Amino acid sequence: MPRRRTSIKKTRVDKKRHLQNVKIKTELKKSIKKFLTLLTVKNAEEAKTLLKKIYSQLDKAAKKNILTKGLASRRKSRLTLRLRKTA
Repeated sequence: MPRRRTSIKKTRVDKKRHLQNVKIKTELKKSIKKFLTLLTVKNAEEAKTLLKKIYSQLDKAAKKNILTKGLASRRKSRLTLRLRKTA
């Protein structure tokens, strides 16, 4: 357990940031899962609109350094390929 005031504050801030990051990641995972289910049901129009939302979420996560830039762009690329295969 930290004793210094700065260390105590740092752990408090880290915990808060961790919770925010986990929330963002889970929202992203839910969106991707929903997108994949839409593709399996062959609902390409809804999948296209959801893909725009996923792009935005990935870019925001990369901007906040929750995900790396390369990972975000790779996921966007792979999701777009999946959409093109089904459409």
